[in-house]
Amino acid sequence: MSKALTRFVGQREHEVTVFLMGDAASGAKTGQKTPDGFYNAERMVKRVTTKGNVLLCGTCMDARGITEEEVVKGAERSTMDALAEATELADKVMVF
Repeated sequence: MSKALTRFVGQREHEVTVFLMGDAASGAKTGQKTPDGFYNAERMVKRVTTKGNVLLCGTCMDARGITEEEVVKGAERSTMDALAEATELADKVMVF
């Protein structure tokens, strides 16, 4: 993994990896224009990329016509193997 969101809680260090798949992969697309009062997924993804890993399912990107050039800087095209590895290495996993 390239970098990790690190937080210190007491003496513990935490690394965060976000893996976007399905329609969530489009949340990392640049140039989103949302109406006032609506959340902008691109801005949220950018915040994670500054200190953590954002991985996108490559097959999901292809299915939605999203190229690597169209995603937020710092987000990376990835694979299900990388998801499996990140899950295996994780102390905790959240799915939603």
